[in-house]
Amino acid sequence: MEYVTLNNGVKMPKLGLGVFRVTDLAQAEEMVYQAVEQVGYRLIDTAAAYGNEKAVGAALARTSVAREDIFVTSKLWLSDIKTDGYEGAKRGLERSLKNLGLDYIDLYLIHQPLGDLYGAWRYLSEAVRAGKIRAIGVDNFTQAKLAEFAAFNEVVPAVNMIEANVLHQRTEDQKAMAARGVQMEAWAPFGAGNTEIFNSPVLKSMAESHGKTVGQVILRWFMQRDIVAIPKTVRIERMRENLAVFDFALTESEMAAIARLDQGGGYSLPDTADGMDQLLELLSGYDTLLDA
Repeated sequence: MEYVTLNNGVKMPKLGLGVFRVTDLAQAEEMVYQAVEQVGYRLIDTAAAYGNEKAVGAALARTSVAREDIFVTSKLWLSDIKTDGYEGAKRGLERSLKNLGLDYIDLYLIHQPLGDLYGAWRYLSEAVRAGKIRAIGVDNFTQAKLAEFAAFNEVVPAVNMIEANVLHQRTEDQKAMAARGVQMEAWAPFGAGNTEIFNSPVLKSMAESHGKTVGQVILRWFMQRDIVAIPKTVRIERMRENLAVFDFALTESEMAAIARLDQGGGYSLPDTADGMDQLLELLSGYDTLLDA
């Protein structure tokens, strides 16, 4: 495993397992248990809005791996911080700790850049000092939002998780984060199964030359860019495949060839009132999962 060191000195594995949209709780528990116990994963990424924190916690309780060797990420949902961010963050964190059955969470993110962000950040900063969280960060913050947030808070986010894959490489976003000491983490690193990615002749050729799969080439590309990635899979053979990317390296010319696949863009928060209303309506469906 390779690691990054966050801006507060905490070490974080570069590659982990995401559990987004794994709504079968028995399946979620078993996949996390197998990933940690059998395959060797040390980073597990969940969120309150995913509705599977309890399953992740049950899996962690079963494993023989020491708690300090497992890096657990969860996220604060926006319904908790619509108005009073301080109290909402307190409520959301305590719920996540209870669901996970943990005394502390390694990384806790504000899941969307909406609501009383500053009130929430004030409480989360206190929670770090209290030992309930080791590092705090944000999710889906644009360059402008991140710059503003970092400038007006004493504690700079340790991580910004954004959509990134070979078609949406987010190079300028990564540079902006690095300038502020913020670690970039990628969600949907395989483009949510985008067939254009997996059928790319460029990536297929590289995979063949290294005796690897296209997925492994993509993950190796993330590792060499020092971007944390959390691909999701419920299949143990794919878990093993995804983790087997530390025994080869892409050449400079191969990295340059992948860079030419970039189409720009990627998910970012709508910047119009109509777009914001549509996003809030879309995201409100996750609120029902918090009490599951």
